[in-house]
Amino acid sequence: MLKIAWSSRYCHPLPQGHRFPMEKYNLLPEQLLYEGTVSNENFFEPGLLDEKWILNTHEEGYLKKLKTLSLSKSEIRKTGFPLSAELIEREIHIMQGSLQASLFALEFGIAMNVAGGTHHAFTNRGEGFCLLNDIAISANYLLDNKLSSKILVVDLDVHQGNGTAEIFKNNKNVFTFSMHGASNYPMHKEKSDLDIGLPDKIDDAAYLKLLKENLHFIVEIFHPDFMIFQSGVDVLESDKLGRLGLSIDGCKKRDKIVMELAKTNDIPIMCCMGGGYSERLTHIIEAHANTFRIAQDLYF
Repeated sequence: MLKIAWSSRYCHPLPQGHRFPMEKYNLLPEQLLYEGTVSNENFFEPGLLDEKWILNTHEEGYLKKLKTLSLSKSEIRKTGFPLSAELIEREIHIMQGSLQASLFALEFGIAMNVAGGTHHAFTNRGEGFCLLNDIAISANYLLDNKLSSKILVVDLDVHQGNGTAEIFKNNKNVFTFSMHGASNYPMHKEKSDLDIGLPDKIDDAAYLKLLKENLHFIVEIFHPDFMIFQSGVDVLESDKLGRLGLSIDGCKKRDKIVMELAKTNDIPIMCCMGGGYSERLTHIIEAHANTFRIAQDLYF
């Protein structure tokens, strides 16, 4: 069964006019239920993550500043969110959602988190709508509990996974692969194990060719036994923050390439959603929904 992390806490209200689309965390499950792609039994509600697993990735001083709401104005500005206790609680629930989804992926081959993909969170700071890094926390949990020994992070958000790259820069058991807009945020890129910087307006065909070639190469040389897929849909041509040129169908084919490779090679995969900032919310929901539809079609 496809297991999907979702919580009403994911939909923390933001000030009117904020550019981060919290609405998608309610609308996406509603769409999947309405069309019959999933049923209520597919969803599980994550609780709060034990702090020891946060501290396995993030510095204690940084976590303390989050919990006591003592980030500086500059630090708050870099996260892009107005700081609140509810926001920190939301983030910790998201971390648990990805961790539990990773365990379900070991059981069922694939599992998803409606949120997550918070790849701009570093060991000691947050950036770009990311406070804690669910990708890194999940990977470190699997490694430390000897549930995995070689993890491949496939980050296909339009923005480089700079926080994830920093966290795993000296860890040979995690291969970080980021395919992102070369001219997009963050302007200072960290060094992933493999970075593919893409030109503005790249189309479906060129994008998918690059993805196939590089992803197959990585699997051949690294031999991962677990994959974490950051499936941001800000690669769409319609995205306000993206600058790439993918169609909704191209984004769907992207997801299918990743999941088919994982399934063919018997590599469990956890998918977290990442960004999406198209002007029309329907484009965001449709592109995200395709990720879940493909998972159901391929695995169940």
